[in-house]
Amino acid sequence: MKTIIKLLLGIFIFFISINSLTAQKQERLSAIEIKLMELAKSNPGLIEKVDLSVTNVSLQEFIRGLGVSNNLNISIDPGLKLSITNNFSNVTVMDIILFLVEKYDLEINFIGSIMSFSQYSIPLPEPVIYVPKRLAITYNSASDILGLDLKDDSLYLVTKEITRLSQKNVVHAPYLGQKVVNGFIQNISFENSLEKFAFANDLKITKTEDNSYLIEKKDAETNVPVGKSEKNNKKGNYQSINTGGADFNIKVDNNLLTVDAVNIPILDIISGVSFETGKNYFLFSEPKGNATLKIKNVSYDQFLSYLLNGTDFTFRKEGEIYLMGDRNLEGLRATKVVQLQNRTIDKVIDFIPVDLKKGVEIKTFPDLNSFILSGSLPRIVEIETFIRDIDRVVPVIMIEVILVDFKKNRTVSTGINAGLKDAPVTSGGKISPGIDFTFSASSINNLISIFNGFGVFNLGKVTPNFYLSIKALEEQGILNTRSTPKLATLNGNEAKMSIGKTEYYLEISNNVIGSQNPQNIISQQYKSVNADLSLTIKPIVSGDDQITLDIRVQQSDFTARINPNAPPGTVKRDFQSLIRVKNEEMIILGGLEEESTSDTGSGLPLLSRIPVLKWIFSSRINSKSKSKLNIFIKPTIIY
Repeated sequence: MKTIIKLLLGIFIFFISINSLTAQKQERLSAIEIKLMELAKSNPGLIEKVDLSVTNVSLQEFIRGLGVSNNLNISIDPGLKLSITNNFSNVTVMDIILFLVEKYDLEINFIGSIMSFSQYSIPLPEPVIYVPKRLAITYNSASDILGLDLKDDSLYLVTKEITRLSQKNVVHAPYLGQKVVNGFIQNISFENSLEKFAFANDLKITKTEDNSYLIEKKDAETNVPVGKSEKNNKKGNYQSINTGGADFNIKVDNNLLTVDAVNIPILDIISGVSFETGKNYFLFSEPKGNATLKIKNVSYDQFLSYLLNGTDFTFRKEGEIYLMGDRNLEGLRATKVVQLQNRTIDKVIDFIPVDLKKGVEIKTFPDLNSFILSGSLPRIVEIETFIRDIDRVVPVIMIEVILVDFKKNRTVSTGINAGLKDAPVTSGGKISPGIDFTFSASSINNLISIFNGFGVFNLGKVTPNFYLSIKALEEQGILNTRSTPKLATLNGNEAKMSIGKTEYYLEISNNVIGSQNPQNIISQQYKSVNADLSLTIKPIVSGDDQITLDIRVQQSDFTARINPNAPPGTVKRDFQSLIRVKNEEMIILGGLEEESTSDTGSGLPLLSRIPVLKWIFSSRINSKSKSKLNIFIKPTIIY
């Protein structure tokens, strides 16, 4: 029956809420309509009839179009990003605006003759100002009369008000701070009134030698409140705490705690241990959940750290009071600047575990090479400890590189060339070292005339433009290049070096512009081609000063051009290795070696292939080249 009544009550409240919202909306639309009618008196465009049909048009553009076509002053919020599809026939502009306001939940602010369209937002309710309840407590200092009229009031606030009015200290046990008390007492003495108040709320009043009044739970020895115990006068003895069916033990010896609890509410553990140790605490919010712990000989601060670690709660000590509550509460947040000593803050934030960063805001401050941490103090301490652990001296590795590039080539050119020139040539050339000599027609005729007249031989004469070239050359070359660059980098970072050269070639482009009167535009541009030797080394230092080197060598070089105007060809070689060496130990990288052989010739068919005769009836070039690159690497650790 009760369930049905609750259900009917919920449905009734729901319908009342719907009706209330509908009434508010209708009232808002009526107010906008009244303002539009008033504005129409000075802006007749609002009552003009229009015919409009749009499909998937931006709401901003649609309203702006209405304003332009009907001379209306309109401002539109750029945040209105809606598309509409509508067909209006013979309706006034004002009716269209009212339709849009209702359909798309818009708001219009009228400023003179300007209409400003924006998205309607439900106004926030006015905040309710909390007025603390005034306690009905009276005290007459002359007659020492105390009067109480209490109903569901906090014992903490009641004792505080009595102490303030009477100037007599009334103190309650720590575990009674949240207790709710009731009572009506009038026109009796102060002590008698306190006794009646204690009786009405199952409490016990004890007057101390300094005229203070202590409030405790009645019959504390047998009826101990949840998670609390009466403090034992014998130092170092175990106290068994009853928690409504489950027990846990506390021992205090020289301010060191030993606690043994199994599945006990966290609030009960804090209350019991705080009472046994005499610690003052204040709860911003009540800790939730249970805990199981067995710890021995720890301080009160360590006890709280162990108990609250892994929960959403934390603590902070101010003077002699421990403040406890949610980690994000204002009173428990902390801010700290952590400066790194041995490395930069770059990328360090990515190495901090995600679980440590929960609930902590981390900002980088490059000017001081620091992190700014804001959040729960225990979490900040954990992050700071982690950062200090990884903020160690990073070794610097100096890498000495020796590049030895050895090149050797040999070319032999032999042969006899004969032919006709456009004009007579003169004899000339060299005969040492090597022979590269050209004979003119007159020189050849002189030579022929020597043989003419012997017997039946008569060779005649050659034409004036005839020539004869004899070549017998041998070229050798050896090139040994050595360079010794030095690189330095931090552990785990790459060191790069590149040595190369650039050659250029001409690129000509012809563009035709226009169709009826075409024009040719010729442009020339020099483009570059690079050939280089690049070396990349990434060192990683291990704990025993062994160094792992990730080495990559790339070498490219130019080859002959296939055409004088063509770009130079390139050949590339790539070498990659992962090795491990000792500190200051040198290694050699070889294998970047190239060897080429070429044997080309031209001459008369058949005769150019007959031994001996081929040297007379052909021209030949025989070349051989060899290049080798050796790289010596020596890493040295520098702290």
